[in-house]
Amino acid sequence: MPVQPPSLADTPATAAPPGVQRLKANSVGLAGVVFMALATAAPITAMTGNLPVIVGGGNGVHAPAGFLFVTVVLTVFTVGYVSMARHITTAGAFYGFVSHGLGRIAGMASGLLAVLAYVVFEASIVGIFAYFAQQAFASQFGLHWPWQVFALAMLAVTAVLSYFDLEVASKVLAVFLVGEVVMLLLLGGAVLAHGGGPGGLHFGTLNPTGAFAGVNAGVGLFFCFWSWIGFESTAMYGEESRDPKRIIPRATLAAVLILGVLYTFVSWMVLAADGPEAAVTAAGGSNPLDLFLAPAQTYLGHWAVTAFQWLMCTSAFACGMAFHQCAARYLYAIGREGFLHPALGRTHAKHGSPYIASFTQTAIALAIVGGFWAAGQDPYISLYTLTAILGTLALLVVQTLCSFAVIAYFRRHHPESRHWFRTFTAPLLGGLGMLAAIALLVVNLDTAAGAASKIFFFKLIPWIVGAVFALGVALALYMRARHPQKYEVMGRLVVEDAQERTTV
Repeated sequence: MPVQPPSLADTPATAAPPGVQRLKANSVGLAGVVFMALATAAPITAMTGNLPVIVGGGNGVHAPAGFLFVTVVLTVFTVGYVSMARHITTAGAFYGFVSHGLGRIAGMASGLLAVLAYVVFEASIVGIFAYFAQQAFASQFGLHWPWQVFALAMLAVTAVLSYFDLEVASKVLAVFLVGEVVMLLLLGGAVLAHGGGPGGLHFGTLNPTGAFAGVNAGVGLFFCFWSWIGFESTAMYGEESRDPKRIIPRATLAAVLILGVLYTFVSWMVLAADGPEAAVTAAGGSNPLDLFLAPAQTYLGHWAVTAFQWLMCTSAFACGMAFHQCAARYLYAIGREGFLHPALGRTHAKHGSPYIASFTQTAIALAIVGGFWAAGQDPYISLYTLTAILGTLALLVVQTLCSFAVIAYFRRHHPESRHWFRTFTAPLLGGLGMLAAIALLVVNLDTAAGAASKIFFFKLIPWIVGAVFALGVALALYMRARHPQKYEVMGRLVVEDAQERTTV
């Protein structure tokens, strides 16, 4: 039975009773967790999908400065995030963190928002994978298959791979991730080796003040933030990693910094390849992918263009599978506490995977993809764009709450770990930065959605986020009034060897 604590706000984690089924411990090490986080961010998809928007309609020639600025903001956010991860390890990540810091009501609302974000992210990536794969098969083999074929194939393969333990998924993702990062570095390295394009390397594009310049700096910075979505997923693999108190903080910081360096370098080199002004023209043209494919052809050869086409497919697949893992673990974390449905909290007897939650996530993603299919919507313009905006808005709200939860948590707990920067200033600045990102998204929502802004679903996005948050608050209040025993473990249920730690 759960321990009855004296205060609903300040209670520590509750050890899971024997009946709770656990995820498989020691499935991944530091490299595996980093690979999962980087795969979720999908570097080559982020670059080919977001950079043309940032260059063509956002920060323009100052795109590298935008990535530098966001690297700083997310690093500051991560300092507070990992401070909490050193004490609390749970598959629910944000759900558990916010519950410990701001209380169970905010925790459940954040948990459901995080579920919403990761659930729709998989469907979103299925859309862009289907688009990339359709283009690649038509270009390389002359096969003009419907995008739905590729979407269903991705959902099926993801479901099968996620049935096994996390080690299987992490190895598959590692292969795909290495390929896309190597390709990006080859392109950047070739441009650097040539000293840039006709005008040189254009160091001025790295000037930090340029982060707030351009046609629409708000749109540019939002898409820069979007390029990192998924880095925070490291915390939800704590229960399955080796020595999570050390691995998760290191993996999270590593993911933020690796992505920051990679994005800044690649965007700088792409702009330098043909000159910043020519790059802006290409990004705003009829085929924005020329921003990458033209330099690849010039500096590496035609083989690189072909490689880019296939790596965009594998990158999107890896990203979708990583988001699938995230969504399944949130569903599992809430299900094992007896919310939504207790069956979600079951793990496979042999593989230790949250297989019921995983298959549930597949069914949800299939329903979302099927809905857009039935409505006759485009997989890229509509499915990818709209669900990505919905998920990003939801996750930014959760990250904001998590930042302030860190401050609240360390005001009440672990005086030995309190630090003026790590547990107060950094999370405060991180939270303010996230609020700024939300404001950028809301103000520029129409621009971010592009052609999809005319679709009815677009108008529902803010309302969906608000409704899910309100549902979480209502569920928590109901449980507090009618089922106080269940309310006690809300966001606090963790396994005994991964629960809140009393010493550092």
